[in-house]
Amino acid sequence: MQILVLGAGSWGTALALTLTDNGNEVLLWSNESEHVQEMLTTGQNALFLPNKFPASIKPIADFTESAKQVKDIIVVVPSHGFRGTLEMLAPHISTTARVCWATKGLENNTGLLLHQVAEQTLGKDRALAVLSGPSFAAEVAKGLPTAVTIAATDEQYAKDLVDLFHNNYFRPYTSTDIVGVQLGGTVKNIMAIASGIVDGLQFGANSRAALITRGLAEMVRFGVALGGKKETFMGLAGMGDLVLTCTDKLSRNYRFGLALAKGSNVEQAQTDIGQVVEGVRAAREVNRVAKERNIDMPIVEQVNNVLQGTCTPTEAVKLLLSRQPKAE
Repeated sequence: MQILVLGAGSWGTALALTLTDNGNEVLLWSNESEHVQEMLTTGQNALFLPNKFPASIKPIADFTESAKQVKDIIVVVPSHGFRGTLEMLAPHISTTARVCWATKGLENNTGLLLHQVAEQTLGKDRALAVLSGPSFAAEVAKGLPTAVTIAATDEQYAKDLVDLFHNNYFRPYTSTDIVGVQLGGTVKNIMAIASGIVDGLQFGANSRAALITRGLAEMVRFGVALGGKKETFMGLAGMGDLVLTCTDKLSRNYRFGLALAKGSNVEQAQTDIGQVVEGVRAAREVNRVAKERNIDMPIVEQVNNVLQGTCTPTEAVKLLLSRQPKAE
């Protein structure tokens, strides 16, 4: 089966490799023609994930013709480019094509979940799905055991996606909670920044454990308020992804927090990492939505304060610890 993957970053490339391992042909799109030419010349994505491409991966710079022919499209672009990518796709996508995304975050300035953006741009009758969970691209590309969650608006579509991705190292589980799965992947990036700050300040394992636990409480509070199911946040797309990104330097959001704690400013930390740090935009959007809905999210609030420059990482931790004691 030929599958169109939109987004040739590390995660898009890792998913493309997984799909080809399962016997599919993948058209891997990048919006930068120079990047596409480099991949065609070198036979790998040296910029983001330097694994040798099989012949079944074809980098492309234009998806207009491909979108008319494929049945399945996987979108793996940063959240700030999600709507723009779907708007480019909309005039060319076939009426029967199905769309899954592995993008994490809310839309900038609107606070919309990505399935709401997809419904606005591609129509409410189209089969939509999201793939999320604890999954570092580099480890997936190496074939290391990984489990994720796929939530879809259509039960058969979720099962079909499992068939496309499932192999001896990549195991997807299905869910009907498309809201909860998206919000778990959004909030965990903010908590990973906080965890990086805690470790960068050398506050120790006790502090990190407390941060992860209270971060999960905020994730559940926010997710349920927006329509997610509580049990979703106890699974791969919630706690699983939270633990992963808060404890390992493969997480760019965690490394970003480490850099802030050691004195880098936001711009320098992002430049040094060299890839999109989704937690930066997510912190602003989640904090704004939480305040509008009167949802108590003190960790998110303080991470956003650090990112906006209204307090230092050390001051943010002191503000959290000085909060009025209460029942857990």
